[in-house]
Formats: sequence, C-alpha cells, structure tokens
Amino acid sequence: MNVRLLTRKVLFMLLGIVCLQAVHAQSLTVTGVVSDASDGTPIPGASISVKSSTRGTITDFNGRYSISVESGETLVYSFIGYVTQEIVASTSNIDVQLASDMQNVDEVIVIGYGAAKKSDATGSVVAIKPDEMNKGLVVNAQDMISGKIAGVTVTSDGGTPGGGATIRVRGGSSLSASNDPLIVIDGLAMDNEGVKGLSNPLSMVNPNDIETFTVLKDASATAIYGSRASNGVIIITTKKGKAGQKPKFTYNGNVSASFLSDKLDVMNGDEYRDFYGKLFDGDAEKLALLGTADTDWQDEVLRTAIATDHNVTMSGGLKNMPYRVSIGYTNQEGIIETSKFERFTASVNVSPSFFEDHLKVNANIKGLYAKSTFADAGAVSSAIRMDPTHPVYDDTYMQTGGYFQWMEPTTAFGSDVWNYTTNKDLAPQNPVAQLETKDDKATSKSFVGNLELDYKFHNLEDLHVHANLGADVSEGEQETNISPFSFSNQYYGSYGSEEKYKYNLSLNVYAQYAKTLGDHTFDIMAGYEWQHFYNDGSNHYIGRAYDDPEKTANESSDIWKTESFLVSFFGRANYNFKDRYLLTVTLRDDGTSRFSEDNRWGLFPSVALGWRVKEESFLKDVDFVSDLKVRLGYGVTGQQNLNQGDYPYLPVYTTTTSTSAALYPIGDTYKNTTRPGAYNKDLKWEETTTYNVGLDLGFLNNRFTASADYYMRKTEDLINVVDVPLGTNFRNQVISNVGSLENEGIEVSLNAKVISTQDFMWELGYNISANRNEITKLTTGDGDGYYIMTGSSTSAGTGNQVQAHAVGNATSAFYVYQQVYDNSGRPIEGVYVDRNGDGSINDDDRYFYKKPAPDVTMGLTSKIVWKNWDFSFALRANIGNYVYNDVKANNAPTSQSAMVSYSNFPVNRPKACIDLGFSGSGTEWYKSDYFVEEASFLRCDNIALGYSFKSLFGSGSYSGVSGRVYASVTNPFVITDYTGLDPEVSGGVDKDLYPRPTVALIGLSLSF
Repeated sequence: MNVRLLTRKVLFMLLGIVCLQAVHAQSLTVTGVVSDASDGTPIPGASISVKSSTRGTITDFNGRYSISVESGETLVYSFIGYVTQEIVASTSNIDVQLASDMQNVDEVIVIGYGAAKKSDATGSVVAIKPDEMNKGLVVNAQDMISGKIAGVTVTSDGGTPGGGATIRVRGGSSLSASNDPLIVIDGLAMDNEGVKGLSNPLSMVNPNDIETFTVLKDASATAIYGSRASNGVIIITTKKGKAGQKPKFTYNGNVSASFLSDKLDVMNGDEYRDFYGKLFDGDAEKLALLGTADTDWQDEVLRTAIATDHNVTMSGGLKNMPYRVSIGYTNQEGIIETSKFERFTASVNVSPSFFEDHLKVNANIKGLYAKSTFADAGAVSSAIRMDPTHPVYDDTYMQTGGYFQWMEPTTAFGSDVWNYTTNKDLAPQNPVAQLETKDDKATSKSFVGNLELDYKFHNLEDLHVHANLGADVSEGEQETNISPFSFSNQYYGSYGSEEKYKYNLSLNVYAQYAKTLGDHTFDIMAGYEWQHFYNDGSNHYIGRAYDDPEKTANESSDIWKTESFLVSFFGRANYNFKDRYLLTVTLRDDGTSRFSEDNRWGLFPSVALGWRVKEESFLKDVDFVSDLKVRLGYGVTGQQNLNQGDYPYLPVYTTTTSTSAALYPIGDTYKNTTRPGAYNKDLKWEETTTYNVGLDLGFLNNRFTASADYYMRKTEDLINVVDVPLGTNFRNQVISNVGSLENEGIEVSLNAKVISTQDFMWELGYNISANRNEITKLTTGDGDGYYIMTGSSTSAGTGNQVQAHAVGNATSAFYVYQQVYDNSGRPIEGVYVDRNGDGSINDDDRYFYKKPAPDVTMGLTSKIVWKNWDFSFALRANIGNYVYNDVKANNAPTSQSAMVSYSNFPVNRPKACIDLGFSGSGTEWYKSDYFVEEASFLRCDNIALGYSFKSLFGSGSYSGVSGRVYASVTNPFVITDYTGLDPEVSGGVDKDLYPRPTVALIGLSLSF
C-alpha cells in the first residue's frame, strides 16, 4: 500500500470533517453537457475531473456527464484539441462549451524567415516536438528525429561516442557535391563544416534544449533559402522562458551501460589449431607458429561502456523578459576500448519586449566544449584476423612493449631483435596494442549566438521589420601520437597534429506586411541576407625512425586559409482567400563567390497552391472530417557547396613544405615546389527542380491525422569530379557540371490518438516513404558503358572500388561481376558470367547490381500512458538496401597461402569464410556480386518505461517536486538477413564499422 497516499487520504478526510463543521459545505451531484463552442456539437469522451484529486468521469455519446463533488471544489473540463476550462462547483447543473485550442488544431510552425499557421502552409513541412517519454539514449540531436519523419533518413556513424550521422531528405540530389540538408538553429543558418571532434552542426546543440524540429522538404518550402536548401532544411528552435512565470528549475539526468549485442563468429583457439593443423599437416615450420592460448580478440578490444548525462535548467520570466539558462554535461565511453566523448554545454536565452510589445528582442547564446578520444576502428578488423592461439601480452616481446606481435621471418622467433623493413605492416596487428599504442585525441570549442530584433510599427501594426545577426565560431585541434612500441608503421612520434578555426557570420533583414481585407489576407515579405564563411588551419607531422630515434624523418607541415561569401535577396508573398484558397510565391537571388562572375548569380523561384476543402460548404458541417487540404508545389533550388574547396574556378597553387616529398633538385640542393591544382572557370550552379502534390487529412477533431505527398526532383548540371585528358588541365581530374539525375517518391504519415480517457491514453505514429533515384545524363560520357567510379575502396586488392555512377542507374550503384554457382548453390571462385560474350572475363563484364539506398523506409512509434505510468517504443525499417560485405570479401580466402599471410603470419577467419572455401587465387574474387548482400532490416530504436509523480514533498507552489523516473533500452534488437555485424551502413561498404551497441539506461527528471 502507498503509505504517502494513505496518509494524504486520512488527512484529507479529517480536513473535510473540520471544514464540513466549519462552513456546513454541501455535497453536490453535478450534471450537464459538454459541447463545442463554435457550433454547439456535443463532445463525447470529454474528461471531467476534480482538481487536485483522482476523481473524475467522461461524457457519454451525447456529451452528457454526472459527477459527485463537494460544493466549492474545482471541476476541470478537457478534451483533445480544446482549451481546458476550470469551473468552481456551486450548482447542480453546469453546461460547458469548450473552445478550439488553435495551438493544437491549427498550430503555428516555423518556416523560413518567419512562421505560419500549419493550416495555411502550402509546402511539404513537418514539425515535431521531441517526445520526452519516447526516447532512449540521445547524445546528438539527430537521434531525436531518426525514423520519426517520412522522407528523412538518419544513418548514424556506427556506435562512435559523440559520433555524427548521415542525414538525407528525400534522397540525395548530388553526386559529389553536398547532399546534407541545411541546418538552421534559432534562425542562424549553419555551414555544415565541422571541426575536429564535432561531426556536424547538430553536435553543437544540447538535445535537452530543443523545443521543436521543423523539416522543409519540397522546393516550395525550401526555395526561400535558395542555394543552401537543395537537400532540404532542418530548422531547430530551442526552448525559451515564459513571461511572468516564476523561476522554475529542472534536472534531467541518466546513466547508461552500452554493450555489444553481437560479434562476428570466428574460430577460437582450439578450433583454429584443429583447422590449421589439418591445413598444414606435416609442415613442422608452419605448425611451430601456433601457440597454446585461447584468446578472444574481440572480447579484448570491446567492453561494456558507461555513460552519464546531466542537465540543469532555470527558466522563468519577468513581466516583459522571459529567460532560460541551461548547462549540460555528457560523459560517454565507447564500446571499443580507449574511445570516449566528453561534452560541456551552456545556453542562455532572453526575450525581452519593449514599447508595449512593439519591439521584441530574442538573444541566444550557446557554448560547447568537447573532448574526444578516438579508437582505431580498424582494431575490430584486426581482432577478427589475429591468431587466437597467442596471448595479448608476452614478456619475451619487450621491444614491442610486452604485447605479443609477429616478427619478420628473418628474425628468430621470440627474439628481441626486430626487422622493420619487409612486410611487417602486412601481418595482423595485435588489436589491443593497436589501441593502446595510439593516442588520438581532439578538443573542440564552439560558440553559436544570434540577436533577433523585431519591430512592429506604431500606428501601422501590420508592418514589421525583422533583423537577425548571428555568428557560429568554432575551433578544434586533433593530435595523434604513436608510441615507439606501435606496430602500425616504421616511424613513431606525432602522426598528425591538426588545428582548425572557422566562423560563419550572418546578417539578414526583412520587412513583412500582413493585412486582412474582408475575405482576402495578404502576407508579403522581402529581405536581404549576407553570409561570410571563413576557415583556416594547419597540420604538422613528425616521424622518428626506430633505428635512430634522435633523427627526424618525414617531417611535413601545411598551413591554409580559405573563405567564401553568399549574398542574397529574397521575397515571399502569401495570399489567402476565404480561408479556402491559398497561394505562396517565393523568389530568391543568390550570389556565391565560389563561381566566376559569369556564373555567380542564381535565381530560384517557387510557387505553391493550397485548397482547404474542409472550408467548402459541402464539407464544412461534416463533423467527422476536421481537416482536408490539397497542396500543389513547384520550385527550384541551387547547390554551390561543392566539397571541392572555395576556389574551384581559379588556378590555385600549393607550395610544399615537406622535407621528404615533392622536392626538386637544383644542384646539390632540394627545393620546395609550387604546383598548380585543377580548376574549371565554367563551373556553374547545380539546380534542382521539385514538383510536389500533397494531401492533409484530419478526422474526429484531428484525433486521427494523415498526410501524403508525391514528389519528383530533377537535378540538372550535376557537379562531380571527372577524368579529363592529360594536358587539358593541371590534373587528370577536374570538377565539372556533368549531367542530371531524378528522385521520385511517395511519403505517407499517419498519427492517431487511438484511446484518450482520463486515465488511459494510447498514441500511434507511422510513416512510410518510397524513393527511386536514377542518373539520367552524364554529359562527359560517350555512348553506352560510360561510368564514373565512386565509393570506398575495398580492403582486398589495391585501390579497387565496387561502386560507380552511370546513366540509367541509381547513384553509387554496385558495379561488380555476376557470380557463377555450382549445382549445390555455392559460388565458384573467380568464375563469372561472360556478359558481353567475347570469350574473356574483364572489366567489360562487370554490371550494375543493386544500390545502397533503401527503396522503402518506415517508422513506427507507440506511447501508452495509464495513470502515472507510461510505456513506449520506436521501430524503424529499411527495405531494399544493399551492402557490400567488405569484411567477408577481404577474409574470404582460406587456402594455405591465405591462412599464413605472405607465408609468414597465421591469420584467423570468420567461420562463414571457412565454409565458403575460396583460395584467393581466383580472378578478383572480391568484385563478385556474391558479396553484395541484401541488408533490409527492422530495428527497434528504443523501448522505454516510466513513472511520473506530481509531488514528492506535499503540495504548495514551491514545496512540491514533480518529475519522472524511467528506464529504457536503445537498440535492443535488429531483424535482418545480412550476414555482417550491422545492416545499417552509410555509403554501402561495410568496412571498419564502429559497432552499434545495445544501451540500457535509467534516468530521472525533476521539476521544481
């Protein structure tokens, strides 16, 4: 029994007796009808409760109710989509009319340079609030939207602590230019350029400070941002205080444990000795290489990692100045030994208003300090290949720091003399030493701030001017030091010290005039924007030879500076007729310093139409339908974020500062050289045209909502690096406008409050998206068969790639040989289909087979609240995505020569590769389509269970502490047929992926 609750009941009863004797209060049975204030329609299922008690009831189908109360008690009337009313019970009959809650039914959403009612939006715009109940481990902001928005895919950087993610809105629209969406934080457009230790702009925001995410997806919504919005826009609005609110303090904290949910099945010590012994039966020299240990190298480099997160906030408001201050601390270990992420954040927001709210000021300051310790993710690959019959440490290997490590064949086994010259770095590395002899750390600092001023003219309140001045200033330093005991190279010392400083300064000013004249509403805006992006940095390398530690070897350094500018003029006009017919027209003129004067400016228009069918006479009185709107949109956006530097149209010269490379002899003296880079003075805007058709639906006072969109995106003048004939430029590759591609897709979102009563609520959210991506033109190619290789190199072979761009195929499609199989269905090594029928197997027989991007993505969220308890989960699925299993391909050969690397070093293999039986002598076995696997999956992102409490220490304005205690599991399971560790791979090549852990978390939220 709840002792506190029992005590309260007893005290309440005693107090009631006293009050009854004192004032002779009377018991009442209150009856009445709850209806809609706009049309008098009864509201079934409305909640009526006695304030500060657990007593309550709901209305029947006709909106009627009956409840027993004491005279003077307060009744609370509420229902989804309506403003809650409180009425003191003083009579036996109380009829209540609830007014529509416009904040819920017709909520205001943030759009580019302003805000709009959701019902008036004509573009494809989605706004969500982070669900405080339905979440697991959240370190970066992108974790909060994964699987929540149709058409938006978030692929995290594996399990790297503090790691970033690849975010795509409606697929990618570029080949080598940026496919990242524009990130806007409190009105400041970020530059997507990270620094060491910060993966993307979302790392700069404490997730606990985020109020809403708004995603602009089609060009009619994004065109107002012009050249930066070709891949969609994600607008983040952070939390603020409320005017007149007393100081409120909140604490949110959690502690979690991360552990590996699965590992690759390789041979243990006994299995390896058995397999190896049969493979080299009678070869005493090879058998002598085996040890007696049984080491699970994956267990040695992976761990259970602990993380903590703490956030404290104070918010409130004076009469005319809301404020909010927050600080946060995150300490996250990675499941790979030595990896760690530590972050300190602080934010301040003040929003004073002056002159009777005619002048509103909004000031935001965010600061971040982060420290990262990076682990070599290649240690996981080494753990798969390292001989399990030897221990981690061996005292006979003092020259390796006591780590067991393979010596050269010219050195006596176990000798302390190490030959550094031949094939040493081709042997498997001791993965523990690989981690512990490499010190790779980064320190990051970031400041993001902006000041917004909004002035509404006196005596002309329909006109206001808005100005926003912002700055994003960041610096990061990463230093990598290699121990003399490291096996990774023939040198040690500083293996790269890199510093980077950058800033992004922004100023935009716009005027906006809104006026309603009868049935006509006009909203016209025009403005100007200026942005300056600046980067400078340096890197330095000093290597010291093992045979002469006092001698510096391979020293080099580099210093660089670069900047670019964007200048823009923009305007938007909204027209609304009778709240039924909507028109939005936008125009933006962008000028970029990244193109020559002849191609510098780009004009980006858009137009969108909306028809609020619900407001038509034939549907307006249909109570079952609460919303029906049709949207049509067209728009053009640009791309100038090339990923190829800020001066692609200028001949840029680089002077070497190395002591060992790129030097030119003049007599007996070697001089540094200055060499030109490739350039293209004709480079111009990449443009994406989007067509969008959308439908928004709502039923039962928007208790059930749905939206559907069809879109077609066509990108012209694609920017990509292509091969050019020698002698036509300073290099054989140059960035050019080379072709076009299309993205076509469908998106559907469904949301429902399935059950909503006083004590029980069940919410469901589901979204599904389908996208088709195809390259339609590559202008530098002549005829069929032209392609441009792309993607990560394979581990097997040297510099090989298995992905390419070609007309008629998706971007980054796999370009491989078609495998031939025997009668039992096993692949025959090096035997492929002669697709062109010329009698030989060569590159002309490779073909395009599947793609990394999924055909369909889905997300499902569910939240159940029963009294003080809540239970929620989130599922996410990809269908039709494929992955090249580089780990399997690289380890496929299991012959004698393959199992003893370069005839000197025993190596382990996954059991799946043993069953495959490849020898490694077949023709480019690693380019077989056999290693391109379907990687469709269903992943559970999180499961959470929580309990909320209203007061810990009694009642009263300040004596009570409310909050919630909860537990969650992040990434508890994934269902897939993919044979690798994880089917979710950014880019499509599964190589050196940092494993995604399963995370168990307990947390506490307090408010007082």
